[in-house]
Amino acid sequence: MLLSSRTILATVALTALAAAQESVSFSTQDGGLIYADLYGKGDNAVVLAHGGRFQKDGWAEQARALAAARFRVLAIDFRGEGQSHGGTSSEEDRRLDVLGAIHYLRKTGAKTVSVVGASMGGDYAAEAAETEPTAIDRLVLLASGAYTTLTKMKGPKLFILARGDANDDGLRLPKIRERYEKALNPKELIILDGSAHAQFLFQTDQGERLMREILRFLSQP
Repeated sequence: MLLSSRTILATVALTALAAAQESVSFSTQDGGLIYADLYGKGDNAVVLAHGGRFQKDGWAEQARALAAARFRVLAIDFRGEGQSHGGTSSEEDRRLDVLGAIHYLRKTGAKTVSVVGASMGGDYAAEAAETEPTAIDRLVLLASGAYTTLTKMKGPKLFILARGDANDDGLRLPKIRERYEKALNPKELIILDGSAHAQFLFQTDQGERLMREILRFLSQP
């Protein structure tokens, strides 16, 4: 079937929008400076917080998919990664980097801000959510959330991980499920097949479903 010229132009325009990327930086409340990649446009924004074995560019494919779904996406480098650095607080106080990203997006016009945090990034995102419970509209914890119980954040939360995901202490699922049970509603727990950890799941046969579940969750009214 031949596509009309209008359809072709619309497809090209959407692809260009999704591929667009701008390097930005913003300050944190303790005087740090965080660098990030910005994708897409729109009133609804998403912060992508990377895991310990990744940096902001590790989100490129997922950021473009979110931008194509008309989200404005900010993939950050935590302090100590890339050019980002902290201020007067501890180098480990990376919750401030997540909060700085949220405040940056709201100051530049975002009406809603959600956060997708993978592994380490999800742990810092959970800390940020408890520090400022109204700052995050929706929170996705990808193979994370075992250390901070979300008892203050009232917005929807999605816990998602692979069933066989494990570290030196054993399977991650039991500890994450324990925190999930104690978290405020509304919340969801999705367990995927396999054993890949956090962002590595995107490279497996579960990657398509993972992205679909994240898009579904973030797009709900």
